[in-house]
Amino acid sequence: MSDVEAGCHPASPARGPAAPGRIAGWLALWFGVALVAIFQHGPVPMYSTRTLAVAWEMWQRHSFLVPYLNGAPYSDKVPLLYWLIHAGWAITGVGDGWPRLLEVLLGGLQLVLCLQLARRLFPDRPAVAYAAPLLLMSFSYAFEFGLQSMYEVLLADCVLAALLALRPGPGEARPHLPGFAVALALGLLAKGPVMLLHAGLPWLFGPLWQPWAARHRGRWYGTGAIAVLAALAVLLAWALSASAVGGEAYRQQLLFHQTAGRVVDAFAHRQPFWWYLPVLPMLVFPFVLWPRPWLGMAALPLRRDDGLRFLVAWLAPVLLGFSLVSGKQAYYLLPEFAGFALLLAAALAHAPTTATRRLGPWPLALFTLLLGIGLLALPTLVARGMVHSPMLQSFATHSRGFGVGFVLLTALLATRGAELEKIVLTALLGALAINTLFTLTWWHAFDLRDASAVLARAEADGRPIFNNEGYNGQFTFAGRLTRPIDEAAGPVALHQWASAHPQGVVVTYPKTEAEARACPALHVQRFRGVWLAIRPAAAYLPRAAPPCP
Repeated sequence: MSDVEAGCHPASPARGPAAPGRIAGWLALWFGVALVAIFQHGPVPMYSTRTLAVAWEMWQRHSFLVPYLNGAPYSDKVPLLYWLIHAGWAITGVGDGWPRLLEVLLGGLQLVLCLQLARRLFPDRPAVAYAAPLLLMSFSYAFEFGLQSMYEVLLADCVLAALLALRPGPGEARPHLPGFAVALALGLLAKGPVMLLHAGLPWLFGPLWQPWAARHRGRWYGTGAIAVLAALAVLLAWALSASAVGGEAYRQQLLFHQTAGRVVDAFAHRQPFWWYLPVLPMLVFPFVLWPRPWLGMAALPLRRDDGLRFLVAWLAPVLLGFSLVSGKQAYYLLPEFAGFALLLAAALAHAPTTATRRLGPWPLALFTLLLGIGLLALPTLVARGMVHSPMLQSFATHSRGFGVGFVLLTALLATRGAELEKIVLTALLGALAINTLFTLTWWHAFDLRDASAVLARAEADGRPIFNNEGYNGQFTFAGRLTRPIDEAAGPVALHQWASAHPQGVVVTYPKTEAEARACPALHVQRFRGVWLAIRPAAAYLPRAAPPCP
């Protein structure tokens, strides 16, 4: 028996009534840190601003079946997240406060569902149930991405609810197929058919990990198929209703292109088959730098533990499935982060005591120390002309205080005992520190409120607007725009539009500040890695002086 199982290692909880209170305390800490982080700055383009733009256009059009983006039916997404945003707006009024709070609430629900799943899978190992939500809340990538108004956290909740329905209790507990059907239906309405990849594959492999399924294969697959068909019927009912309203082009995009196109030959985010392999260590940061769980992986009794077999039957097929899909993004795996946390928590419970007690989290401590030293040295490096990145140059104005903070976190990691808790606290405070540093120094390059206000005034004056590249709704919600923005890329399209709409307003994205300020503008700012300039369309006519590039 390892020290984590016995409850004697500082990283494990004490058995008895203290453990639930300790978990509640960590959940409260995570909730506080997440709220501070998500309200430090506004919605980030393009992820959050696009979601809010679609929700706003649906709201102001009273179109609660068909999502809209820039005046056209938006077939890329299904409506559940928008409906949840609308439910809050119906009470609080339109604003970005409720969508942010909603995202934190969905993240908190994910932690609770992970805790419940750990208790179902490992009922005789309370240390796993204690460690799993702490690990999940500490994944830096998941924490930062969870601050976006996106669909994956909601989808993760639906996936975990579906898996809990398949595993309603330990041993031979019979699956709760109605609950499975409801969770599947909600997941399909949250992100579309990809829900079947996340939750359908574990169901298909059910006899490998679910004792009841192994004894009753016919009933498992028969009733499970009925649940899947019932969930698909819910999605189809919405899709047919929405396509009847959205028109033939929307119907074709919704029913065919968005599913087959992404699976067979993705039109965006195309990556090679092996792409997720080097990404996985980043996804489980900072625990990739803690030797203890990785040493415990080799000791996991996969053949004897149906909870571990469940995790393998869930994670391995889903990773393979997403590897086969040509379109890949790291956040596509967000619903599996709870599985990663459960696997690492189980590995902690089986880690060899003697070896891991000597190792400790020294790789993470070294990383944190180097990060702190780098932040302390950054102003000097910038002053000597050794740093050319505009973002890092901006960080230098506040980096020394944060560098001291990371050195102090290194000291925390170097203290004795409570390794898991030290890493969790370091991860949460470190993620909050990086988010704060970004807010203080580089958020201005993502903040489109002033630009959106300029475009809102132009719309109020009846002036058409042109965006000189593909438009993703980045100005729509902040400006509360109600009319579509014309969009096309390239100088030819720009000059043609300006000639046809000389009274209009043009948004361009120059690569340099000199180009952005080359002629008079209504608004100029840095935007991400380039610049943004808003000018009257007349500035691009041949008679303009000086002529705009």
